[in-house]
Amino acid sequence: MKKVALFASGSGSNAENIIHYFQDREDISFPLIISNNKAAYVHERAKRLHIPSYTCGKEAFENGEALLLLQQNEIDFIVLAGFLLKVPERMLQAYPQKIINIHPALLPKFGGKGMYGSYVHEAVVAAKETNTGITIHYVNENYDEGQIIFQAKCAVLPTDSPDDVAAKVHALEYEYFPQVINSTIFSTNT
Repeated sequence: MKKVALFASGSGSNAENIIHYFQDREDISFPLIISNNKAAYVHERAKRLHIPSYTCGKEAFENGEALLLLQQNEIDFIVLAGFLLKVPERMLQAYPQKIINIHPALLPKFGGKGMYGSYVHEAVVAAKETNTGITIHYVNENYDEGQIIFQAKCAVLPTDSPDDVAAKVHALEYEYFPQVINSTIFSTNT
């Protein structure tokens, strides 16, 4: 059985979607959810789903407390589902090519520090892009620069607002992220 930790900083809708996708499977489990935000709604979702959730601030990541929590729970793989902290080097070393992230744009465009959520969609609309989408990638030491695993596109109409773009991108996230997690985890020698 593969044990997967979910990291989320906000509402946790992607985390919940992932858990529901795998709910009837016996070869994968989600023993914990970690957030860097004590007030994040993902904790409420975790409670409803009967999954322990923990708050680990930036310091807990930097001093190794979060890594220890992962090791104590024998975590095999980490999925960032709307997680805003940079993953520290020691966690990257402990989980090489075993941490994946989803980004709400077609990298390398609209990536990097500070480019998340509505900021990305606003930038896409301001740049008058004709399409956008999602990028699922391995995490490395730089924001949004890890090896790309998968991308999916959607059209951006001249009349689309950032909220319109966000709705289209969310639909792609919900459809593809669990599928890519499945194929990535079960094709990896963990």
